[in-house]
Parts: sequence; C-alpha cells; structure tokens
Amino acid sequence: MPDNALLHSPLHDEHLRLDGRLVDFAGWQMPVQYTGILEEHRAVRSGCGVFDISHMGQVFLSGENAASWLNGILTGNIPAMDEATAVYTFMLNENGGIIDDLITYRIGHESFLLVVNASMLEEDIAWLRKHLADGVLLEERSRELAAIAIQGADAERIARDMLTGTGCPMPARNTLEHFPDEAGTTYLCGTGYTGEPGFELICPADDGPKWFNKALQAGATPCGLGARDSLRLEMGFPLNGADLSPERSPLAAGLGFFVDLEKGPFIGREVLLKEKQDGLSEKLTGIEMSAKGPPPRPGYAILCGEETVGRFCSAGLSPSLGRGIGMAYLPVALSKIDTTLEIDIRGRGFAARVAKKPFYRHLR
Repeated sequence: MPDNALLHSPLHDEHLRLDGRLVDFAGWQMPVQYTGILEEHRAVRSGCGVFDISHMGQVFLSGENAASWLNGILTGNIPAMDEATAVYTFMLNENGGIIDDLITYRIGHESFLLVVNASMLEEDIAWLRKHLADGVLLEERSRELAAIAIQGADAERIARDMLTGTGCPMPARNTLEHFPDEAGTTYLCGTGYTGEPGFELICPADDGPKWFNKALQAGATPCGLGARDSLRLEMGFPLNGADLSPERSPLAAGLGFFVDLEKGPFIGREVLLKEKQDGLSEKLTGIEMSAKGPPPRPGYAILCGEETVGRFCSAGLSPSLGRGIGMAYLPVALSKIDTTLEIDIRGRGFAARVAKKPFYRHLR
C-alpha cells in the first residue's frame, strides 16, 4: 500500500453499499454522511444511530504495576478505578498542554484499554513508549479491531435486539461488559460522544460488519462523522486539535473535573498547580448566536465592542436549537453567562452571547 493511501475501516464495504459519502479523516476513508447530516443528527436525538468509529486507536496496557505507571501518565486517578469501569482523562506534555483526550477502561486488575483519537495515535504511542516502565506491556491493536457507537434515546431497545443470545446486557454509563464472540472478545463500553444513552462496541475486525448490520436490522440509522460532530458540539464536548491542543491545559478548557491534582505526581501536574494558584487568563467558553443567521465557523472572530477577543475553535449550526453555536477561548472576565458579544461573519456583525454548556440542555 502506498504511504499516502487512505486506510479503510473494516466496515468500508458496508459504507459503499449504503451510498455513504466518504471523506479523508485522519488518514482514514470514513463516511461523513449517508442521507444527510441534519437527518442523521435528529435520528440520534429522537431514536438511535449507529456510527463507525473504527478509526479510533485502541491501545492495550498490562503488567505488574500498570495502574501506578499509568497514574503518572494520565490526569485521572487510575488506581482508584474499579475493574470494568471507564474514565475520561488526558495525556499531558511537560508544560501541562493536552497531547490527547482519551477514555481509559480497566479490563482487569493490572490491564487497561486506552481508546485514543485517530489523529493522535502515532504521537500517543511514541509518548507512551518514551515513558514506558519495566514490566508494562504495550500492544497497539487498532488495525485488528472494529468499533461502532450505538447512540440515541432508543439505544436500550436497540441493544436488547442486537445482543440477544450473547447473555450480555447494555453496559451502564462508564462501565464495561464483554463476551466471547466468533473471532475473539467483544467489549461493550458504556461511553459515547453524543450526550445520548448508548454504548460503544469494540470487536475483532472480521466481526465488525456483523454487528453494524445487527444495529441496522434492530432499527438504528446509519450516521456519519458530520452528525457525530454536530451532536458533540451541542453537548459542548471538546474536539482534540480544535478545542484542545498542546498549548492549552485542561484547566483552561474548563475540564478540571477530569484532573486529579491530589493523587500525586503525573506529567504536567506542577504546571497545572501553578496555573490554578495564579488563576486562569482565558477559558474555553460556549457561545450562542442570539438570533437566526449564518452559522459561525471555526476561525471566525469574536468581538466585544470594537475589540477582537477570541476566535471560534469549534462552531456550526445546532440542528436542535436552529441557530449557530460554538466554543472559543475568551478572557475569563468575558466568559460569564449572558455576556454580550458579536461575531464577524464575512464582514458583518451578528449578535451573540455567552451560553452555558451543554447547549442542548436548553431543550430539556
């Protein structure tokens, strides 16, 4: 395969069969949509959707003292995790900046599964290997596995239909179930990126099409990365490479809840302690257009009076709200709810305000 060839998901043939519109995403050819982003977005909010997330990286870590070693790499309290649970956490550089945000699953007493962003897999592996302790085994198995996300208000019923005969229930939020399948172990993870109930299924690559089609047969709508992005944005969930970067800390991103500064040493901790002591100068802030108009886009300028005070990291149309939303780093003094702002869209100013995240909570 040429160096510049795009990787194909184990579900590639299914996407072609369903006329999915395929795009280059982090070196993978993945479906951005099937019938349309708005329709797929609404299917998840009102029913259930199934997403191919096989592009995500899967890294297995095991061995003596794997938990204590990971505790020095990640911001979460890893030894405090019960078996068969999950935590959202960060891998930081020495300056406290975010290398990656990821989910850590404890699959055994001293064994873990890290699900990392596709665009950061190589960098994550290099970082982990650079700091790898004796006795800890690292296995990167991303190409051996398929993964799908079943997300939506109707996910529990879809799960019952899909999992008939496995003896495995839909996992509770932030927990892990597993069962032996035809080609190996299949994991069910009570996690997701849409704000709706559901789970993520990780299985051997050969079993991926079977589980994808089981979800479709049970009534799930096939959804692409476009709807995945609009769904996560409505929830105020950050995107690595847009809202999160090596230049900014989890505290600046408003994600200090996922950083345990009291657990002991980890890479980047001292910088975060000082940042907390000194106070933040800026904060990742939710912004909502005050009236209908052109949707904001990443990079659009945000003004307070005549001064440009920030630029959108993530932004777009909220299908649920019917108006533009986004997130940007603003000075802390301007990050208070209902602060009046203006968005420069192609040379015209449009009224906006600071809004509480998640945006979608306005409807509940």
